[in-house]
Amino acid sequence: MMKLALGTAQFGLDYGVANSKGKVSLEEARKIFDLAEAIGIQTIDTASAYGNSEEVVGLVSSVNHEVVTKLSGVPEQCDDVFDWTQKQLFSSLSKLRRERIYAILLHRPDQLHLEYGNELYRALQEFKSEGYVKKIGISIYDPRELDLLWDCYDFDIVQAPLNIIDRRIIDSGWAERLKKNDIEIHTRSVFLQGLLLMPKLKRSEKYSPWQYIFDEWDRWLDQHGLTAYEACLRFATNHDTIDRVIVGVDSAEQLKELAGVSMTSLESLPEFTGLRDTRLINPASWSQL
Repeated sequence: MMKLALGTAQFGLDYGVANSKGKVSLEEARKIFDLAEAIGIQTIDTASAYGNSEEVVGLVSSVNHEVVTKLSGVPEQCDDVFDWTQKQLFSSLSKLRRERIYAILLHRPDQLHLEYGNELYRALQEFKSEGYVKKIGISIYDPRELDLLWDCYDFDIVQAPLNIIDRRIIDSGWAERLKKNDIEIHTRSVFLQGLLLMPKLKRSEKYSPWQYIFDEWDRWLDQHGLTAYEACLRFATNHDTIDRVIVGVDSAEQLKELAGVSMTSLESLPEFTGLRDTRLINPASWSQL
């Protein structure tokens, strides 16, 4: 089974710390999607918050692709959360040019804790029961979010970060627990927004507090004769609990390179433990470094 899924943030935004090309052109996006279908990538990951990426997906994706999109957070001034949610879902379907999609996830699952949480969840359930989506779920930043939601709501998919220095979804035991309950796990940030792919001389000084991490990363890659691409992909795809590993590319050539990587398991891992410093492993915090 092809575990790779295609991320599309860079189709609607200038996305990724290592992205020097800016937003992907429509022509290049078409080439990427054609190649994705040819090599057996089934799942496309997008979101209403990714600029116009939903429109791009609607224009260039194949009907054979399973589309997962994410619902933005409910605005503060919202009198009817159920109605607002339904309108957002139908807006996404319109942009995606589909009558139904594989799944919709909440980009802000913390809002389920608010007074309108049940209405928000009910809207997703109704969308599923009416056949507009096959599955519903949440996109999380930290496995601890699941501690608070597990007993209150049922989901079909959980999307979480996973890479060679952010192993929280595995180390916490949540990946195993989700799998035992037949919940799909989709992982993102396999390259930590490209930071793990950057050569030493191109990494910004703001990441210097974690230089010991990158020194060990560079040493280990050299020792084992691995490229960063290869190591990152082999780490993420060789966990039995993981169903999809979302990768973002800015060219068809880059996707071809990724698809050519051997997905065999790694013999060892770098000698640093899974890092829990969210200043580094959560890219949303990088602007404050």
